[in-house]
Amino acid sequence: MAEVVGIRFKENGKVYYFDPDSKKLAKGEMAIVETVRGIECGEVASANHKVNDSEIVHPLKKILRIANKEDIKILEQNKKKEEEAFSFCQKKVEQLGLDMSLVEVECAFDGSKMIFYFTSDDRVDFRELVKILAGNFRTRIEMRQIGVRDVSKMLGGLGICGRPFCCSQFLDDFHPVSIKMAKEQGLSLNPSKISGTCGRLLCCLKYEQESYEYLAKVTPRVGSVVETREGRGVVTENSLLTGKIKVQLDRRPEAIPTEFHRKDVRILKGAKAPREEAQEDISE
Repeated sequence: MAEVVGIRFKENGKVYYFDPDSKKLAKGEMAIVETVRGIECGEVASANHKVNDSEIVHPLKKILRIANKEDIKILEQNKKKEEEAFSFCQKKVEQLGLDMSLVEVECAFDGSKMIFYFTSDDRVDFRELVKILAGNFRTRIEMRQIGVRDVSKMLGGLGICGRPFCCSQFLDDFHPVSIKMAKEQGLSLNPSKISGTCGRLLCCLKYEQESYEYLAKVTPRVGSVVETREGRGVVTENSLLTGKIKVQLDRRPEAIPTEFHRKDVRILKGAKAPREEAQEDISE
């Protein structure tokens, strides 16, 4: 176990662990830390606590100090620089006729570089743009092409549920989401129903997937032969969430399927439906 402090560098960005170095920090405080990108100022997302060594990426860098008034002033100045740089860059992109959309500008805490985030459907030759930006701001310039999900995280907005985007509120990382999840949850496969504003599959499909996978294991599938209190039958319909299933009883083949709860039936492994048995008899 090791004592750590969780630091976040963007409003809803990923939380990184740092060595508190005997300092006590409270959630919401600003701290100065050393990162692979240099000296940065971040917000304390989680105060001093202990985690397993397996959760730590070694070597664990130390927190240099709690941010003072001068550090906060630098942050405010950098914010103004970012706004100016965004406006300036956007104008130059239009003048140069570049097929790219500027999303955000990030200024390093120590002013050593500026990072320009953009989206584009194709590769962009931005060498001339970088020369102009470097000459104007007198610092190192980095251009980073990002995906549509990153754009939604940065800019925020409202989802089809009417609430702010999960990615811009609390998701640290994007988790893999597949169309298989939508199928297993019985959702409409209409892209407009299962896609977010970014055009990708909804992140929230992941939230209940484990529950659906468990329910799918304990709920008889359609076509399964089961034993009920009213005799043997075949499952014609099921509902994972309610646990209710409809069974076509062998002794009442022409009647409407009878409804049971999954707890009240037993799957007969290896058993076949009457029609399958009849087909085998005919083939013989």
